[in-house]
Formats: sequence, structure tokens, C-alpha cells
Amino acid sequence: MFQETSAATTLDQVALTLSEPTACDTSRRQFINNAGRGLLAAGIATALPLAAAEAADLGNGAAPAPPTGPLDIKLPPLEAPTDPKAGPFPNPDAPDQRVGFAIVGLGHLTLAEILPAFGQAKHCKPVALVSGDADKMAKAAKQYGIKPSSCYSYQNYDKLKDNPEVQVIYIVLPNSMHHEYTIRGAKAGKHILCEKPMANSVKECEEMIAACEKAGKKLMIAYRIQYEPLNRAAQKMVRDKTYGKTKLIQMMNCQNQAHDQQWRHKKALAGGGSLPDVGLYCLNTTRFLLGEEPTEVSAQIYSTPGDDRFKEIEENVSFTLRFPSGVIAQCMTGYGSFNNKSYAVHAETGTIKMDPAFPYKGLKQELVHAPNGKQMIEQPSNPDKQQFALEMDHMAECVRDNKKPYTPGEEGLQDQRIMEAIYQSAKENKPVKLTTGVGKTDAFRGTPPTEEQA
Repeated sequence: MFQETSAATTLDQVALTLSEPTACDTSRRQFINNAGRGLLAAGIATALPLAAAEAADLGNGAAPAPPTGPLDIKLPPLEAPTDPKAGPFPNPDAPDQRVGFAIVGLGHLTLAEILPAFGQAKHCKPVALVSGDADKMAKAAKQYGIKPSSCYSYQNYDKLKDNPEVQVIYIVLPNSMHHEYTIRGAKAGKHILCEKPMANSVKECEEMIAACEKAGKKLMIAYRIQYEPLNRAAQKMVRDKTYGKTKLIQMMNCQNQAHDQQWRHKKALAGGGSLPDVGLYCLNTTRFLLGEEPTEVSAQIYSTPGDDRFKEIEENVSFTLRFPSGVIAQCMTGYGSFNNKSYAVHAETGTIKMDPAFPYKGLKQELVHAPNGKQMIEQPSNPDKQQFALEMDHMAECVRDNKKPYTPGEEGLQDQRIMEAIYQSAKENKPVKLTTGVGKTDAFRGTPPTEEQA
């Protein structure tokens, strides 16, 4: 015991001589207590001469070596040159350098995906919660180390303005509430990340954009697919014409909803049925891949008679988008059929398939082409990336570097315009012409995510 205490004391003295930060000293003491004093003591004979030499250099006026961060950590590769590479280390920011997020709404998406995603995020952290269920919020706050004083109800939501830790508010509420809580959040002086769909009407989207502009705050819509690596790889192949010009696109996003009278079945809360919820992925991803805006849309809607899930909202929607380049995109979405979340991009010399394309994890890509006249099917491997961590990190970087998000409010507004045209086409049983953004590449997108994020 005497030897261990003496060794630890000696290390403390050397650490003080080297001006080691208190936080590191505390961390080291915890290591001594938790990981075994004997192991540390065994290494002291080697550590002390080096520490003493460094202390002597400092005493002679030598400048201390600059601190090294995760980017400087290098290890020899584990794989042979012919094997797939594991990729770089995560390189996260220190906790005190991360952008603080307040999460509004503690439903399935927040608890199952968003809060756990902070564990893989590099540039952001959860610092506040907002919920109407105090008990549930208290439990979540304990799980993620959020202070009780940083837990808010919907009634005192506006008090977020007094919390300097919060820089971004992430709104994860029923669609009809996005408008109100975005505007209130902007007035509270916070940047806004809002779940899709952006709102229930074009007018609401425009008011959300105006409120954030007036407050001088950023507004980003959570289109996670536009940050996911395999979908970004598909976009690059389309834009680079890897298989020639794109001719046709097929998109499908269907699922079978539970008979539980959830808020998604209430038009006042959801704004619509399968179209704004899951059909939006077909619409937005097609626009994302091409970088074009459609010139015309035609649509059909059908709901099963007598199914109480679809008393207020639509079940199935089929819509066709025409683009200036000549591409025709056929999209289908539904709330009453077996799960299918896939797409195919048909170009002159090959096809890019994603199946599944839209889930939170497990995405797969397939490339079909015929070099030298022989058909080949390639399946690029790509480790799953936490899509919510990617999008939140992008928002954090935009706040820190004062950049416009890649998927800003204008991107959500354009989708809302097109969805309203889809409903109009189905109601009138004829095509609807579109003009907004036509002829421009990425007309409504901001700064692309960094390669690190992608």
C-alpha cells in the first residue's frame, strides 16, 4: 500500500510540474481506483524517467509539446492491402466543444433512434428535453445525463431562451405541431432542426422560414437519406452518368400500419396519410438523386372502404413525376401493404438498385451492368452509419461554421408544394404543371455535408 501511494503521489508531482490539467489528473486517479493499482505501479519505473526528462526540458525554458487529438492517433493497419479497409477512427469533438441540442418530443423515434444516435455523433450532444410526460422525461434525462433543470414542458418551452447550453432545437412532434414549435423556437433565439414533413401546408412552411430568417437562425429539415452514404453514392453515380443518362426511376415506400388510432391516422395532426409520412421519401429522394425539379405530376389515390385506419387519411398513392431532362419517375406509397422500401434508377448502360433504401439501418445497394457484354451484379459493402448522427452532425457544423444546411427550410417547402400538387392531380384526375425551381440544379439545397460526414 505504501509503495502504491508513494508512486501515485510521485506521479501527481510530475503531473503538476508538467502543468497537466486537473481533468486529466482526475481521470488518472479514477483509472488507478478502477483498473488496478498494481498494473500502474508496474509501469512506474519506465514512466518516471521520461516524465522527469520532460520536466527538466520545461525547466530549461523549452515549450511544451502541443496537445494531440484524435486526428493524430495512428495505428498500424490490421488488414492486408488486398482486404477492405476499416476506415478512419471516429475523431469526435471533446464534449465541451460539441453543439448542444434540445430534443422536443419523446416518442418512438426519439427514444429508439435520435437519443441513442448521440452516442455516435461527433459534433453534438443532448443537453435538454421537452415533453408533456414528466415521468418519462425524468427517466430519459437520467439515461442521457441531462440535468433536471434542463427538462421543459410544452407550456414552458419558451424558457429554452434562457438556457445557454442549447444552440439547436430538434423538433420531433406530430406534423401539425412543427409550425408552432419552429416559430416559438426561433423566437427563443435557437437554431431549428425539424423532422419531415416540414409542415401541413405551403403557408405554414413559408411562415417557418420567415420566422427563422427574422430571428437570424438556421432552419434544417431532417431528410436523413440525403446524408446516408449509400444513397449519396447513388446520387454521385447518377450525376456523374456512370451508366449514361438516367431514363426511368421506380420508387416504392409501403408499410402496414397498426390499427391503433395513432396520430398518423388523424388528418388534423398528420396533414395526410401515407404520402407525407412515407411517400415523401420517394419524392424527396428522386429530387435528391437527379438535382432537378419536376415540371409535371399526375397521381391516383385509393383507400380500402371500411378500414377504420383510413377514415380521415389516404391509404395508397401512386404518382408520376416528369423532369426537364426527360426522366420519368414512378412512385408508389401505401399504409396497408407489406413492408417495401426500395428504388431502382434505370440508366442507359446499367441500373442502380437500393433495397432496402429508406430504413434506419441495413441498407443495401446493387449495381447491374454488362461490361464486355457479360452481365455483372455488384453489391458494394458499406458499414451502417447512424443516419440521425450524420444529419445532426451536419446541423452542428452549419451552426458552428455559419453555413446554410444542405436540406434547409426551402427544401421542405418545395416538397410540400409538390405534395399539394399530387393531391390536386388525384382529385381532378389530370396532370398538374409545376414551375418552381425548374431549370436549376439543386435549386433549394445549401452547403453539402463534408466528406467526413458522408
